[in-house]
Amino acid sequence: MDVYEDPVTWTARPARPRWQLALRFAGSVVWFPVVCVLWAAVAVVFFVLGLFADAITPFSDTFEGRFLNATGRTLGRVARLASWCVTWPELRHEGDVAYYKSRVDKVVAKRTALASAPDEPQKPKPPAEVAIPLRAYRGVGGWYVAEVALAQGWELRPTDECKEVRLWWPAASRVD
Repeated sequence: MDVYEDPVTWTARPARPRWQLALRFAGSVVWFPVVCVLWAAVAVVFFVLGLFADAITPFSDTFEGRFLNATGRTLGRVARLASWCVTWPELRHEGDVAYYKSRVDKVVAKRTALASAPDEPQKPKPPAEVAIPLRAYRGVGGWYVAEVALAQGWELRPTDECKEVRLWWPAASRVD
């Protein structure tokens, strides 16, 4: 762990008011399907544009990369339209420390199992760097994620704890 990281200050977020979560959940039930349809429509538009863009890519060295970056940025922006949505488990378990601890334990254990699995031929290696989103640890804070991950062999990476906790699997850098 580096000097600039101080996970002790990564405390749990205060519980949000129940009425606010209920309103957000009601809005999510209506808004999230709209965002999904909008995302699919934008993806189809970029797919169709990509069919025409294939004619340009042999003549341009940078067009394909720029087109893919624009596609990713646009789809990411559409997906962020639903960032305020509240899921049913969030509504039910807001402020429940035991629920969030078990959620973090499951997420970190799953990532550890993927990262520590032996390499399979003809299959890509699992990602060595992962980000645990705030939704997974809101009730216990980033410090609990760091404790669980460090105990399982992960290293902390520079992190914005208000959004996610970034972890690195050190065995991935080993050359066999």
